[in-house]
Amino acid sequence: MKRIAAIDIGSNAVRMLICYVIPSGEKIIFQKNSYLRLPIRLGEDSFKDGLISNSKIHKLSNAILSFKYIMNVHEVEDYQIYATSALRESKNHKDVIFEIKKTTGLKINIISGLKEAKIISKGNSLEKIEFNRTFLYVDVGGGSTEFSILRKGIEKKSKSFKIGTVRLLNNLVDERMFIDIKSWLDSCLDDQDKIKLFATGGNINKIQSMTGSKIGKPISYLSLKDLYNTLTRYNYQERMVRFDLNPDRADVIIPALKIFITTMESVSSNKIFVPKVGLVDGMINEIFYEKNGNKLNS
Repeated sequence: MKRIAAIDIGSNAVRMLICYVIPSGEKIIFQKNSYLRLPIRLGEDSFKDGLISNSKIHKLSNAILSFKYIMNVHEVEDYQIYATSALRESKNHKDVIFEIKKTTGLKINIISGLKEAKIISKGNSLEKIEFNRTFLYVDVGGGSTEFSILRKGIEKKSKSFKIGTVRLLNNLVDERMFIDIKSWLDSCLDDQDKIKLFATGGNINKIQSMTGSKIGKPISYLSLKDLYNTLTRYNYQERMVRFDLNPDRADVIIPALKIFITTMESVSSNKIFVPKVGLVDGMINEIFYEKNGNKLNS
């Protein structure tokens, strides 16, 4: 039984997913065995100062080292570590990668926003059905938002925008970015497209539970608007207490809602599905099927 690990170094958090690969007849089952998320928030440094601070590098190093120990316990054979916008845009990203390699022995690979969007879409098996529909995926991260469009199971278009929850939280996004998103979506979609909208990321998973939407059922536009209006009536501390939100979720959930609502309005969708997949899920598929993972001890 093969064991695979995927690590996503995001702008808000660092995540690791370990899957056991189980053959089942002609199918391959990826059994999620371990998932860990650590709120390091590299984007606070990168987007404001252009550099990752020594304290954040130290935290990231400890996080990756802890992930390595957990991978060893699981006897992981293949792994991949991808870093997205926060590390990609920092002026000292080469120093960060070198320091992590020296401390942990593990290699970080920086990926483009476009590749991130394509990998995320790979993690969702729903694209294999309903060929008469047009699927639109939106993944909201701390530093960027990725869109992927799949039409009739064949035609794919993806784009990454520099708009994310941590950027919005720190007033580092030009409001015209929302217009750019709508313009791109309009240029890629036709009026006759039957759009099925999917949202991924930690925020939408929390939003689903807060709106009371059942797993597998879509969240309505009105539910999102109502939650947004409710949360904005309270300050940061009150949101943590009243809604049982973690400190690293209580602030970013509002800008995340803004992006999801804007996306729904841009494509005139009144509901959004939550498949509960993200970059790490797509990475697991990529590692297994494309054989581009590295050996843990290499």
